[in-house]
Amino acid sequence: MNYAEFQTQVSLSKQDICREVFADNRKAIRVKKEGIVVKNLERIFDATLNISNKKGFQAMSMRDLSKETNLSMGALYSYFSSKEELLEMLQHQRRTITKRILNAYIDAEKDPLAKLKVAVRTHLYLSETMQPWFYFSYMETKNLSKRQQEMAIASEIYTEKIFLDILNQGHSQGYFQVDDRQLTASVIKAMLQDWYLKRWKYAKRKISVDQYAQFVLELLGSFILHTTNNAHRKRSHHEN
Repeated sequence: MNYAEFQTQVSLSKQDICREVFADNRKAIRVKKEGIVVKNLERIFDATLNISNKKGFQAMSMRDLSKETNLSMGALYSYFSSKEELLEMLQHQRRTITKRILNAYIDAEKDPLAKLKVAVRTHLYLSETMQPWFYFSYMETKNLSKRQQEMAIASEIYTEKIFLDILNQGHSQGYFQVDDRQLTASVIKAMLQDWYLKRWKYAKRKISVDQYAQFVLELLGSFILHTTNNAHRKRSHHEN
């Protein structure tokens, strides 16, 4: 699977994301016509991410958001009751989408090496598709309420555990040879985060998400694959 194939398989347009937000917050959102809600949520989210990228979410005022979206203050409050609720809405949706799609792709694989490959690629492709959301989610964690901070930490640990479980499975089946699997899972997560947190660096070097994914997988392969599997892979490569 490459990024182009992922995009054809997974529907993650702004409209799709906003429909999910509306479905999850139908009771709280006072506007009930889906078409209007989706259109305005898209404007609100785009404006929030744009303003936050320039001066930070905490510095953003509701008047800033009103001006950027061309929606009145009253119209904005029909979608959320406060800036804090808007922040939680953005954070929750990014986490929900990531968990759902990651698990769907990983669960479709049985072999631990295949699971590892699809987990790395899917996480990178998701963060490429939703880069502003991923960047915002990471940078604004400090501004969350204590409860939401705990949820953000739990989400971080959850993703690490996905990789830890794959490494443990591969180790038990003789695929992987790595002593500290917990630390390895943490490093994998850090490499994936580097892609969306420092996107500018890779863009400047003209490195695509597919190139980055391949590099991460080759690096992991040289580090964790059991020596017997490495030898088998080298023999197969030469024979072919």
